[in-house]
Amino acid sequence: MPVIYPFTAIVGQERMKRALVLNAVDPRIGGVLIRGERGTAKSTAARALAALLPMVNVVTDCRFGCDPDHPITWCTECRERSARGEILPFHTRSTSFVNLPISATEDRVVGTLDIEKAIQKGERHFEPGVLAAANRGLLYIDEVNLLDDHVVDVLLDSAAMGMNIIEREGISFTHPARFILVGTMNPEEGDFRPQLLDRFALSVEIYGIREARERVLIMERNLTFEANPEQFRQEFLDKELELSRQIEHARKIIDSVGYTSRDLLSIAQLTASLHVDGHRSDLVILKAARAQAAFDGRQAISGRDIALAAELALPHRIRRGPFQQEEITMEELQDRIEGLQGASSSVGQRSEEKVSAEDEEARQKKA
Repeated sequence: MPVIYPFTAIVGQERMKRALVLNAVDPRIGGVLIRGERGTAKSTAARALAALLPMVNVVTDCRFGCDPDHPITWCTECRERSARGEILPFHTRSTSFVNLPISATEDRVVGTLDIEKAIQKGERHFEPGVLAAANRGLLYIDEVNLLDDHVVDVLLDSAAMGMNIIEREGISFTHPARFILVGTMNPEEGDFRPQLLDRFALSVEIYGIREARERVLIMERNLTFEANPEQFRQEFLDKELELSRQIEHARKIIDSVGYTSRDLLSIAQLTASLHVDGHRSDLVILKAARAQAAFDGRQAISGRDIALAAELALPHRIRRGPFQQEEITMEELQDRIEGLQGASSSVGQRSEEKVSAEDEEARQKKA
């Protein structure tokens, strides 16, 4: 097996790496689209992320790698085996990396049901597709903007639901499809329709590094890796293991990360003030903020977590005029959130004072 270039050895591109790590912590966020010019480590980062993801438990002999600890997500076959009283054995495997070719058809992606066999023999036969192979792994799509729009829609639907449902002629089959979706593209080769762009939870625009010293470091590291990949990997092994442990721990605590009504109000006010269409962005920001807090080992989200999440969730959703800036900066987002939180605090305080005054007035009338 060829040695993968280490994730922690990638120079710069911190925003891209953060977006990938947050999706690794919580695949329910809904994937990331990385847009950038050629030679900016887009595909290298995706492959490197898959290589450092923690091992996973899978049901033995299951074609879809079902999680033995979460029966609610099992495929049709595992549910039927369990219903017959069968105890499902399991084993541990590494996280899969699946590369989707741009020529993929819908049947190749979702799988196919053999209708002829079902009608003639009464047997349900399902041939798994790419979504089955990608379950509980990382699905990578290079040049995603060149894929057929309908195929992209199917992929994004499955990523959002965490489930692939195939129905043909009254016959249905269901299997889990929880994966980290990573799409990359070069805007010079054509862009997405806004409707499809919005379906990607996070989006990152990356550019070639301009700082001369960092460009030199990129050359040095690549030459060293090409000369002796295994030795180069060993140099970064401690950092890779530490990041892998951090992601694994974050996955364990993500569901216990709390948030307040004030946090929700801050998110809602932020997206409303930026005239963001729909409500998908609000949910994405909340999920990404919780993932950020879990990655940092905290049990509650903060204003900074919201700002970090919004930096990745909003740029491709903000309506822009021809003379507006391409991106809103992290500092602008934090200032806006702090201002909104301060305003909501003042409103809350005034509301509490009003209620207290009304209660006092009522008591005096009774007296």
